[in-house]
Amino acid sequence: MASAGDAINILILSLDVAANPVNGCLDAEESAIFQCRSWFCRQRCFLLQLFMLPSRPLLKRHPGPAPHESGRTTMGSFSGKRVIISGGSRGIGLAIAKKLASQGARIAIFAKTVEPRANLPGTVYTAVEEIESAGGEALPIITDIRSEDQVHTAVSKTVAAFGGIDICINNAGSVSLMPTMQIEMKRFDLLFAVNVRGTFLLSKACVPHLAKGSNAHILNVCPPLDMQAKWFARTLPYSLSKFGMSQCVLGMAAEFRGLGIAVNALWPHSLVATAAISNVVGGATALPHCRKPEIMADAACAILSRDGGSFSGRFCIDDVLLKEEGVENFSVYRVAPEQDLWSDFFIPDDTPQIEPMIFPKIPHK
Repeated sequence: MASAGDAINILILSLDVAANPVNGCLDAEESAIFQCRSWFCRQRCFLLQLFMLPSRPLLKRHPGPAPHESGRTTMGSFSGKRVIISGGSRGIGLAIAKKLASQGARIAIFAKTVEPRANLPGTVYTAVEEIESAGGEALPIITDIRSEDQVHTAVSKTVAAFGGIDICINNAGSVSLMPTMQIEMKRFDLLFAVNVRGTFLLSKACVPHLAKGSNAHILNVCPPLDMQAKWFARTLPYSLSKFGMSQCVLGMAAEFRGLGIAVNALWPHSLVATAAISNVVGGATALPHCRKPEIMADAACAILSRDGGSFSGRFCIDDVLLKEEGVENFSVYRVAPEQDLWSDFFIPDDTPQIEPMIFPKIPHK
């Protein structure tokens, strides 16, 4: 049975909702209804003071794309959206950047690779060239997300160039699949400095600007919080760092809900053909069993198109989400359609199988 305190909190929540328009467009009937907004606000304040309950900011909603009856928005234009992407010089980050730019977004690429290396093709400059050659607008900003000074400087440069920030994508990551007794502490520290601290730092630096943005989103490339021992037993250091990113989603989605900022996670169902796979996970052997980064780009656009006021705190799997969006042909994402598709790590057991996959024993470097 609910307590009196619970009942009061429910009443205050209802006043929160009543005191805030659902979106930025009201018809005549809705306008008349919301003329009562100031009355609801006064009653809310009275209840907070009377029962000495902690005050919370009124829900703040920014107008975003109009949702369908399903609560989802179409993968529409991102014209004028101001986007920061960490680790955007190659792979998944670059694919997302190019997709958003092709729909009108202005992209700031945060990356620290200035000179190409044999095992790491692409730099912050070549990424911008690819985006601009496709007709998009991009800003190269050399940034090591482990450095607080560099992150704040990069965010300030983005705001100065674009006038604000609407989307922050935490894609930068470090990979090492060593077990506890094999990993050196400097490599352990690198995993946490990039994956956890870097994600936390960039998100924190962007929040004041996102709070002023339109349908603001933070998107982390990290797995669902599926806390099974099998995900930790063989790769504990890496697993801890990736789930740390996921915990940022869980906490920040609740913490920043009142600011109108959506915080979500996206993770690939299969392995994706990136430098991390070829250099660390399975080498050239694994690549034919991967999907292309474009599947993550399409899934990211689907998330970022949704109304942040109602879609936050979600942990999405790329193909499952796209299936919900109406995608039927997933063969276009395959590197080699005739090969078996290999599952990524951290996929919950109850995840729908959109295409047949196997979880092989992948040799890692």
